[in-house]
Amino acid sequence: MQVVVSSSRVDGSIQAPASKSAMQRACAAALLKGGTTIIRNPGTSNDDKAALQIIRQLGAVVEEREDHLVVTSNGVHPASNTIHCGESGLSIRMFTPIAALATRAIEITGDGSLKKRPMDFFGDVLPKLNVAVETNDGKIPLQVKGPLQPTTITIDGSLSSQYLTGLLFAYAAASAQNVTIQVERLASKPYVDLTLNIMKRFGLPLPHNRNYEAFYFDAASAQRNVNTVEYYVEGDWSGAAFLLVAGAIAGTVTVKGLDTTSTQADKAILQALMQTGALMSVAEAEIKISTASLQPFHFDATDCPDLFPPLVALAACCNGRSVIEGVSRLAHKESDRAHTLQEEFGKMGVEITLQDNLMLINGGTAIKGASVHSHHDHRIAMACAVAGLVADGPTAIDVAEAVNKSYPLFWEHLQSLQKR
Repeated sequence: MQVVVSSSRVDGSIQAPASKSAMQRACAAALLKGGTTIIRNPGTSNDDKAALQIIRQLGAVVEEREDHLVVTSNGVHPASNTIHCGESGLSIRMFTPIAALATRAIEITGDGSLKKRPMDFFGDVLPKLNVAVETNDGKIPLQVKGPLQPTTITIDGSLSSQYLTGLLFAYAAASAQNVTIQVERLASKPYVDLTLNIMKRFGLPLPHNRNYEAFYFDAASAQRNVNTVEYYVEGDWSGAAFLLVAGAIAGTVTVKGLDTTSTQADKAILQALMQTGALMSVAEAEIKISTASLQPFHFDATDCPDLFPPLVALAACCNGRSVIEGVSRLAHKESDRAHTLQEEFGKMGVEITLQDNLMLINGGTAIKGASVHSHHDHRIAMACAVAGLVADGPTAIDVAEAVNKSYPLFWEHLQSLQKR
């Protein structure tokens, strides 16, 4: 599917999509908590659908109602010998330790870019937890056979905090006591906060967080198990970042449904927008961003690497060279994002230089309308679309359906904002 974005100003209001980071974690928590969970404002992205399918495969019953989901569970009791994670990196990293709670062998597989992502972490760590692991030369499909038995371990947290999220859920479900997950060089701490907040909300055993260097489970970690939980999925800062950048470079956009107290890492988009001098109004119910003469910015995206694509679109419209730190976090996304951004924005006349862990973007020159390719990466498609709003001609984006992974309504929402 190809989508063509024409140069235009934007003006309007959009309800933020549901956070897939929160939605997927809520699915895991609903499975492990047991009893009944009501999920309101459920996400509809491909990654959300993958998480729902996984918990069904692991034994939960999911009923889809008009405006909410009802999840009924009795813990991990697999209904299938296989769980399929689609293209969701979070799902495979989070649900693999959870699947390992089962007593029978479970095969874990996926599609697309997930087939290329390294899974050596599980081969290194899970055997220490009494889990037999087989991989396809370090890639999927994986096979795990537990049951997982918590013990004190040390893990490398620089690869992704999502591995830690999976272990925290699995340890909680296994009623871990007097054991510690020690973490070296933890990345994306805000996402760990999101995990811990959801564990607390669902009444799961909560570890003692020792400055993000150790997570200790003891008898005091246990919480009262609430049979029925109602959980509202908050708005997604990751998807909303593209809308906010659209307002900063091409007009005025108001985004509703974002929680300014959220632990989502991508809330940090507001910091970058403030650096540029974009006009901003932040209220409890909505955030309004309008364009101005934008100044270059220096931003550390190590803890929020998903912001790189919208930040590149923003930097392309700033008057000078912007610097984004954290390039090392981009290699194993849906594409090799650093080089993909460099290639596709290069087609649009934007010079991007990669220098060790830095990305340097020369902004302030005319953005060219061009034919670009998403590389099957949802965030690349959205970033090129936003930049296309201020290009000197049409921007044609191939494999535009990639947005379905996280934001199925993106093209509809962007079109509703465009004013000819």
